[in-house]
Amino acid sequence: MTLLILTGESRGKMESNSKTWWIYALFSAGFAALTTIFAKIGVENVNPNLATAIRTVVILVVAWGIVFFQGNAVNILVIPQKTIIFLLLSGLATGLSWIFYFQALQAGKASLIAPIDKSSLVLVLLFSVIFLGEPLTWTIILGTGLIVIGTLVLII
Repeated sequence: MTLLILTGESRGKMESNSKTWWIYALFSAGFAALTTIFAKIGVENVNPNLATAIRTVVILVVAWGIVFFQGNAVNILVIPQKTIIFLLLSGLATGLSWIFYFQALQAGKASLIAPIDKSSLVLVLLFSVIFLGEPLTWTIILGTGLIVIGTLVLII
């Protein structure tokens, strides 16, 4: 799993293994949970924007380290303009999300902030149907409804 990331296995190989995506998703969830706990402790005595900037430097070093380790830095010259635009927009959205997340963590309880933050899943599902044309099934509707109900139970 992690080896695929570090060795630069081709995307085609990863997609051919239909079970790989959920393993990555579980790792993502685990690290996202640790991110909240570490961030809550780390933001206690520092300005949240400074905390976000420090966190961003670490992410920058790790991400570029992996890119250079894989030998993919040369690929930056062939990225289509549309892709660059959407990656920049994604980076902007991520940065704004982190800034507001750290502000919230400094002011409130991580156990309440995280579920509200993760309720963005509802928007992802809605946007994926509208903008990406992904199918909306009864299981997606039911699961999303349960997430909304669970979030409301936690914050009320």
